[in-house]
Amino acid sequence: MKILVSIKRVIDFNVKVRVKADGTGVETANVKMSMNPFDEIAVEEAVRLKEAGVATEIVVVSCGAQACQETLRTALAIGADRAILVETAAELQPLAVAKLLKAVCQKESPKLVIMGKQAIDDDSNQTGQMLAALLGWPQATFASKLKVEGEKAQVTREVDGGLETVSIKIPAVVTTDLRLNEPRYVTLPNIMKAKKKTLEVLKPEGLGVDVSPRLSTLKVVEPGKRKAGTKVADVKALVDKLRNEAKVI
Repeated sequence: MKILVSIKRVIDFNVKVRVKADGTGVETANVKMSMNPFDEIAVEEAVRLKEAGVATEIVVVSCGAQACQETLRTALAIGADRAILVETAAELQPLAVAKLLKAVCQKESPKLVIMGKQAIDDDSNQTGQMLAALLGWPQATFASKLKVEGEKAQVTREVDGGLETVSIKIPAVVTTDLRLNEPRYVTLPNIMKAKKKTLEVLKPEGLGVDVSPRLSTLKVVEPGKRKAGTKVADVKALVDKLRNEAKVI
């Protein structure tokens, strides 16, 4: 069974995000970039399925600038077999990415697509659902446990009331949550091996996909600074402030 994993290059989660002076977006120049953490979990899960004998090949896909090749090499070092970069300088929104992934799926014919539930830069949580709709495949989102047997996948997901387990037929799309697994550290020998693995570069035009943005960002601003807290002398003063000064949200 072939598994396709979608990954995204984002600002590293340890970096403090800064807004550009002109308010057109966030600053990415000279900023450390890395693989989206949810996507890293998706790659790890695909590798574990291959190690368990469920999967035969893992293909990782990224859409974006040429610099995404570095992120793809990281996924190859984790254990993926091949990589595909859909290279474009355009601003990619969730629907455009879903259309690109659909075209790649039609080209590669995977039985299972695993991807992070959302990217930590825009937090859209849309691409997986849109891809499943475009392909007409079943979907299971926010997976905290994944088990594949034959032509079915069993996915456990966290809901407000506890845990929910769903069974879906494959081919299907699964999006990963944080509790699914703990990604492994990438070793130096595997990094060296990743340099020799195949990385194919495609263009949106070659896939017949229009990636023109449908939404425009008017302005990006930093959140307002929180006011400093105050200390109260006793419980009576606290109750008084809660009753007379605290705002009901």
